[in-house]
Amino acid sequence: MAQQRTLPKAWSQPSLPESACNYASPQSPSSISSMSSSRTSSRSTSPTRSPETLIQKILRKIKNDEPFFSLEFFPPRTATGAVNLISRFDRMVAGHPLFCDVTWHPAGDPGGDSERSSMMIANAALNYCSLETMLHLTCANSTKDEITAYLLKAKNHGIKNILALRGDPVDDDDEWKSTENGFSYARDLVAHIRKEFGDHFCICVAGYPCGHPDCVSYEQDILHLKEKVDAGADFIITQLFFEIDTFFKFYDDCRKVGITVPIIPGIFPIQGFNSLKQLTKLSKLEVPQYILDALMPIRGNDAAVRSYGVTFAYEMCRKLLQSGVVHGLHFYTLNREIAVIDILKQLGMWCEEPHLKKSLPWKQSANHRRLSEDVRPIFWRSRPKSYIYRTQAWDEFPNGRWGNSSSPAFGELKDYYLFYLRSNAKPQQLKAMWNEALTSEQDVFEVFECYISGKMNKNGVKVTQLPWNDDELALETTSMIDQLVHINGRGVLTINSQPSVNGARSDDPVFGWGGPGGYVYQKAYLEFFASSEMVQALLQVLPRYPSVNYHIVNKN
Repeated sequence: MAQQRTLPKAWSQPSLPESACNYASPQSPSSISSMSSSRTSSRSTSPTRSPETLIQKILRKIKNDEPFFSLEFFPPRTATGAVNLISRFDRMVAGHPLFCDVTWHPAGDPGGDSERSSMMIANAALNYCSLETMLHLTCANSTKDEITAYLLKAKNHGIKNILALRGDPVDDDDEWKSTENGFSYARDLVAHIRKEFGDHFCICVAGYPCGHPDCVSYEQDILHLKEKVDAGADFIITQLFFEIDTFFKFYDDCRKVGITVPIIPGIFPIQGFNSLKQLTKLSKLEVPQYILDALMPIRGNDAAVRSYGVTFAYEMCRKLLQSGVVHGLHFYTLNREIAVIDILKQLGMWCEEPHLKKSLPWKQSANHRRLSEDVRPIFWRSRPKSYIYRTQAWDEFPNGRWGNSSSPAFGELKDYYLFYLRSNAKPQQLKAMWNEALTSEQDVFEVFECYISGKMNKNGVKVTQLPWNDDELALETTSMIDQLVHINGRGVLTINSQPSVNGARSDDPVFGWGGPGGYVYQKAYLEFFASSEMVQALLQVLPRYPSVNYHIVNKN
């Protein structure tokens, strides 16, 4: 095993002997120190990057005429549903949405700590799935003090975006009832957020292209929307609509009364006949007759309904984007992904490119507090979510050569096992990959060997993960697969590794990361399970190789 090392750094000077260093800081290329095992701190002196807020990102996209999209999800009802939703976040982030938002259900415990709460789902999306996240917050069923407490909790989780809503009546009551010592209108909620938290939160509000059903008129509702913007809202997302002319009229009417903030249309892909009826009932919208006429003959065929919905939504989105006034699209996903991805791919907006430039060798958290983090222990490379969970309470992050282990920022690690750290595979899938029963050591060796090689196991199933590895092998591992397969088949069970790299360009499709014109240097690293007999043999051999650092840990 290798000694604890930080992940490699890209360096912007040409040649450096491999033995000289493990990495050099991209901000301060001259600050290379020797590879001693000293624990003294050697921090980067570079200024902390100022995070770009969500509204700044939106305005930049609009200015540069770059289309973007965002996704809405709701908290599931079960713990298993929460695990599946986090897995969906991981897949959806691959398409590079600008942000996602999580709805608020006041009848439950949306601000609680359960895996099914709105707060914890938003926390997981932001911190563990690298999604810029916006949390819904409503006036319903909450006092002013409770709302303030929710906002403080969101702030402590790193959430910086709030969609402020009045909310729907609670407990299926048709009539809205305000809470004593609470707020009755989204306008008042927006004003409260600005008063108590200043500009910490980017605030979005809802717009209603057909008018809010509880408002006396469409024209009055437009004026109420302006009041929300005047109170401090940064941008608007609309409720769903079925006719693009409805949106364009709403857009023009907003501009006429002096609303100048970005207005993002809300898109509802029809994915099922029953879900369409339910959603329109909740939103009190009427579905155009020609849509009902098209759906009635196929209402029992979910695939046909979804195909119709994808085509309909694609045409709507295409026309909106071609109008010149729409740059972003917000999708009401209903926690489903197939239809939305199909639409985005047809629009050319789904940008799933594995070779996209990485600013660091790992997937960064979207939490603004971790922007200064540019060092991570290499032995957590295969479990990034676990690492983020274990370090979530730190008030500073390693950003230089070595961190000081006595720093109060690095508190004692506590036991963990939360829903966003669980495997997203079902038990039967894991048994198919790892076998129903392990009858010998060789059975274990073969599981690891199949994972490394990519070959099917004896059940004809590809092993795509291990208990210590959530994902398939990193691309750089292909350069040493033959060696890894060889040693895994003989009982050296590897769970983490990296090949040595000596001066690969920062734009290298396999090893590259960081800014242009840089070079990547990294030492070879191997982490594995081994028998006590093999450890004793290694202890006899390793002294012959003084340049090899190692760290051996036993259960006891």
